[in-house]
Amino acid sequence: MRLSAKGHLAPEMWDIFNYSGIRQNIADALVATLKAFGLAAIGSLVLGVLLAVARLSDHKPVRWAATAFVEVFRSLPLLITIYAVWVGFLADYSMWALAIGLSIYNGCVQAEVLRAGVNAVPRGQREAAYALGMSKTQVMTTVLLPQAVRAMLPTIISQLVVTLKDTSLGFVILYPELLQTARLIASNTLVNGQYPYVSTIVVTGTIYIALCLALSGLATWIEKRGRRAKTGIAVAHAGAPGTEAEPAVDAPGAGGAPAGGPSDSGGIAKI
Repeated sequence: MRLSAKGHLAPEMWDIFNYSGIRQNIADALVATLKAFGLAAIGSLVLGVLLAVARLSDHKPVRWAATAFVEVFRSLPLLITIYAVWVGFLADYSMWALAIGLSIYNGCVQAEVLRAGVNAVPRGQREAAYALGMSKTQVMTTVLLPQAVRAMLPTIISQLVVTLKDTSLGFVILYPELLQTARLIASNTLVNGQYPYVSTIVVTGTIYIALCLALSGLATWIEKRGRRAKTGIAVAHAGAPGTEAEPAVDAPGAGGAPAGGPSDSGGIAKI
């Protein structure tokens, strides 16, 4: 194997992670990655809700502006957006540049997810809310959006997994996240005449996989919980206390005749 022949798989390449300094660098990079992800997740969700509401607005200028914003930033490569924010506005604040760039792109994606969820709500619920005298804002915030979020929650969390992975683009703007730190560790450490790029990439990739699996597991758990809740509601409704079940048509009555069936006199019930 080529990697083994060049010594990249030698035990010495993995021994570097026994040094406390390198472990501390990786731990700091993990914290930096989670900080950027947390800011980007909150920013993308808030922006996604605002853009979704704007795209569903009855006011054409608002709807057109939101549509243009979404289409432009969904079409731009994320790397360009991050780099533009960093160079143009926040050259001294790489974490905020990364978080804002991620928020813009993923907020546009979340907006489309939420808009699809709102459009999937049965129209009768909206009409019923208006019939009760609710305003458009009340209908959106208390009827449509909660149902849209609940229905699309697995998709929303799946997009957050993408957001987490995209934090690795911070290496372009020198943000000390996991990938940037791994590159610095590998390029500044010499073992047996080789740089430990392979072992460093494997360790870093394993951390990313663990984080993404945790988020994916959360999405799966929420989806299963939602299905159980729907099933529970249906069962409770079918056997709700205080409701009388209709008698079975073919159940025998006290006298052997079908309960609730027609009488002997011409099929007309006696009063």
